[in-house]
This record gives sequence, structure tokens and C-alpha cells, in this order.
Amino acid sequence: MERICRGLSVVWLSLACLICLGSAGCMTCGHCKPCDKHAPADTPRELAKLSLPAYVIEPPDILLIDAVRVVPLPPYKVQPLDVLFIQATDTLPNEPINGLFSVEPEGRINLGASYGVVEVTGMTVDDARAAIEKQLKLQLKNPKVVVALAQARAMQQIRGEHLVRPDGTVSLGIYGSAYVAGMTLEDAKAHIEAHLSQFLLQPEVSVDVFAYNSKVFYLIFDGGGYGQQVFRLPVTGNETVLDAVSQLNGLPAVSSKKHIWVARPQHNCGAGCDQVMPVDWTQIVECGRTETNYQLFPGDRVYVKADSLIATDNWLAKVISPVERVLGVTLLGATTVNTIRTNPNRNFGNNGVIIAP
Repeated sequence: MERICRGLSVVWLSLACLICLGSAGCMTCGHCKPCDKHAPADTPRELAKLSLPAYVIEPPDILLIDAVRVVPLPPYKVQPLDVLFIQATDTLPNEPINGLFSVEPEGRINLGASYGVVEVTGMTVDDARAAIEKQLKLQLKNPKVVVALAQARAMQQIRGEHLVRPDGTVSLGIYGSAYVAGMTLEDAKAHIEAHLSQFLLQPEVSVDVFAYNSKVFYLIFDGGGYGQQVFRLPVTGNETVLDAVSQLNGLPAVSSKKHIWVARPQHNCGAGCDQVMPVDWTQIVECGRTETNYQLFPGDRVYVKADSLIATDNWLAKVISPVERVLGVTLLGATTVNTIRTNPNRNFGNNGVIIAP
């Protein structure tokens, strides 16, 4: 028994040393190398926000494209389901021809009971006018016919939502694909119109963003030794640190109010320094101060460190738990051996329970 007590003393002394060593570095980040202690004075904050630069399209954004003018390149060949405007003179009194006529799926136009049908599929508009005029001359003396394309139903509809694919293109149906990644909305509009000009006469489209999926910031909650939770939130151009935390219903119970910062990626910083801006959470929520309620930009990381006492307690639990199990098994074995030695006549059941003689 004395040996066991000595062993326990050594174990507890070792644990105490490990706790001291572990808690010595738990209050600081240990990885970041801030260029300055505080953020620059011109850093955008709650009451001094900046407008984001022109939006740059990237996968997987969703664009809303509307075709303002879609006119096929001449000479256009009439197709089934097209709509033609037909006007004829000197027609029968009770059967005028002046209006819109749809091309049937068979490729014919029905001019009425007295005039019959005309095959127009594959013809140009001028050829269709000549064919209709020829058909009307069977019933009329000297008809004059005007034919115009009112609506091209066979043309591919462009309007709607278009996902920017991983290769940076959007699908335009039968007109192929147009590359738009890395472009602003104005550039994308011009590029799509240039692509459609191969198939259409002076095409005109409008382009807008339906879903902003590519510009995000990250909110990271430290679990105090039990991993980290990372949340990916979209950037709309108006979020601050307080807005970010409010989207997830506040700080978790293990979070520290004194160890929150915004880490902003730097393109030309290298490994020498990082732009790490500390956040005074208590001043923001309790006093309404805005100095550290920074405006968030695409790629920002809002890191919320766990409370040091909770992190130490979790670390201690992970260290002690296996030791307690080993010591528990050792003590159980020692107790069983001592019981057998002091009471050699006692019997043990199948479950290790001592049975009285």
C-alpha cells in the first residue's frame, strides 16, 4: 500500500508540472505575427464603412441573364412554332388576312378555310411571302402580301438563372458557353453579347448577380481543446464583427470575450507579419463602442478563442482520464489480491463478486 501511495504522489507531481507547462502558453495565439498592436486608423469600422469594389464574378456565383434583344442573323429560315405577321390586300370580304399566324409543327401556315395552307418551313421571309402570295392568287385576282417575322419560337431562350461553372463559364444553351470568371458585371455583359453576335443580330443582354456564392468570410469558434467550429458566411458588403457573431446567435459558452480578433489575408505580407486586429467584445456589446467593430471583407477570419480556464480544464481532463483508468485498474487488482491473501477461504462467483463461505 505504501508503494501505491508513493506512485500516486509521483503521478500527481508530474501532472502538476504538466499543468504549469501547458497553461504557460494558453493565453496567447503562439502562431500569428501581427505587424502592429492595433489596426490602422483608416481600417473600416461600424461607423466608417467603405463600399466594396466592383464585384468580380467567380464560381459558384449564379448570374441572372435577361435577353433584351434576340434577333437571328439574316437570312433567317422559318421554323416550326415561329410566328409570322401576314397582311394581304383585296381579300374576300368576310375573311381578311391581317394578323399573326403561327407556323404549325408540320411547318405549314393555315390562312383560313377559303385560302388553304402553305408550306413555309426552311424558307426565308421573302420566300415565304412569295409562297403565300402564290397560294392566295388561286382565290384572289391581284393580292399584295406583306410578311414579317413576329416571334422566333424556335430560338433558344437565354433569360434565367445561370450558374458559373467550375471552369468559369456559363451555359447559353445552343449558343455554347461564355467565359465570365474574373470579370465585372459590365465586362461579362460585353463578353456575352460578343459571343452571341456569332448567332444573333446585334444581341443585347442584361447581367446581374442572383446569388453571391463566391465572396465569403469565416467565423471560427475554438472548442477549448476539442476541435474548432468553422462557419462560412456570405459577404454582402455591410457585415461587421457583431453582425457575424449575431448570425450564429452569439458566442458559445466556452468562448473568451477577451481573445477575439480578425485575421485579414495579406497578398504581399509574406511570412514576416500578419494583419491581426484584436476585438474588444465587451466594449462593443456593453458600451456601444465601434473602434474594434471592424467591417468584414471577403476572406476575413473572425477567430474566437476559448476561455483559458475552460481550455486548461479540458486539457487536464484529457491528460488525467487515461491515468485514472490505469490507476483504477491497478487499485482494483491490488485490492483483489489483498482480499484473497487475507481471506483465502472466500469464494468468487462468475462476476468476480465475493461469495461468503
